Amino acid sequence: MKALVAVDGSDESENALAYAADIVDAMGGSITIVHAVDPTAYDEGGSEPTASLWEDQRLIVESVEDAEQRGIDITDDAADLAADLGHDADVELFYGNPIREITNYAEDEGFDAIYAGHRGRSERAGLMLGSVAKSLVERATVPVTVVR
Repeated sequence: MKALVAVDGSDESENALAYAADIVDAMGGSITIVHAVDPTAYDEGGSEPTASLWEDQRLIVESVEDAEQRGIDITDDAADLAADLGHDADVELFYGNPIREITNYAEDEGFDAIYAGHRGRSERAGLMLGSVAKSLVERATVPVTVVR
């Protein structure tokens, strides 16, 4: 079994990695950790005006270098967690829209499943924007497991 785990540094994505590790342990196979670098990131708090529909997040535009370093840090932490769970996971860092990059990679490389963490958003924001996990479920051609 080839498991693809999308990570974003959240507790939920760590839960998804742990869940995928349990499945791979039971079925045999491998884990690949992926993260898509997108220089647009949301930060909570601050005094700047809000830039979105939800009032507790502000839009911060990062340089590509900062976004790339953030992605490297996220995947390094996830690889360390995978090692703690007994897996030598491969790591891939993509550039661009996470939904498109992750689903295309999963299909092109013949993965059996995608695992992703559920990120809670307000109902209003979720209705307007959707979530990465929801979009992965809708776009992927392989099964997607969303973990809380």
